[in-house]
Amino acid sequence: MAMNRAASLGLRILAVLAFLAGAFFSAAEAAPVRAGIVQLIDNGAFADMREGFIDRMRELGHSEDKLTFDYKNAQGDMSNLNSICQSMADAGLDFIVTIATPPTQAMVNLEPEAPVFYIAVSNPTGAGVITDMEHPDKNATGASDAIPVDKMFKLAAGITPEARTFGLIYNSGEINSVTTVNAAKAYMDSTEGYSYREAVVTASSEVQQAALSLVGNVDAIFIPDDSMVQSALTQVVEVANAAKIPTYGSSAVMVNTGAFSTISIDDHVIGARVADMADRYLKGTAVKDIPAIVISDFVTLFNKSTADAIGVEISADMLDNSVLVK
Repeated sequence: MAMNRAASLGLRILAVLAFLAGAFFSAAEAAPVRAGIVQLIDNGAFADMREGFIDRMRELGHSEDKLTFDYKNAQGDMSNLNSICQSMADAGLDFIVTIATPPTQAMVNLEPEAPVFYIAVSNPTGAGVITDMEHPDKNATGASDAIPVDKMFKLAAGITPEARTFGLIYNSGEINSVTTVNAAKAYMDSTEGYSYREAVVTASSEVQQAALSLVGNVDAIFIPDDSMVQSALTQVVEVANAAKIPTYGSSAVMVNTGAFSTISIDDHVIGARVADMADRYLKGTAVKDIPAIVISDFVTLFNKSTADAIGVEISADMLDNSVLVK
């Protein structure tokens, strides 16, 4: 009888332990994944990339009860950016999303335990974010936004053939901008009849003056994938439109903001592609086994209001394969 009571007690204890264990693991499973998203500055392109990432994660089944985001914007302040990155590195997040090159460099350099998934780093190896696209190291991977410089200048030659001297406005502190500007200069150096003038800025407050310094000396302006210049793009457009010269950008949002034309990727798409990569990680694939990619699905865009302002007529042939922003 005593043995039966002991056995019964033991079974009850085991049942309680099993219940507690089940409750523990259920609670652990229910705990949402925590992710960080970091930007240096806010603009339409970065907002589209961020929303593209979040929307795709929801489509993949990572609903708000399963995945929460801590979004931080440094408002263009590098000191603030470094503080945000340090805070996120110390926060015990499951993964971190960085948008554009400066936040990615700042985060990766901290060597956080959480993996970093970057969006729109044009030259990740040059930026020191990773050293091997196929086999990412430094606990980081992501997608680059290819800037088709050669296609851009061929487009310009077709629609504004008189534009032979280009102004280049950029921040030399952004490796992505320098990479794109160097590609633009290399193209013009190797193509007869082209020349360029550079206007380097170190703060968004200098962008308008940089644009003004080019007026009278250039036939067109090209803006690379530069977050600093992009934040003040409306000022460039105002100066260029008043001088009747076209502004060529490097993102769809630049055209939506007023730049005359671009050939670029879809910003929502690059965000969504990085979400696919983060989803693979959450399902068990190691970061080093998720190759970094370059997005090269391009679309040509024109801004009709700007075309009218600078007196450029866009032919029907051009419009057949383009997006017209009004």
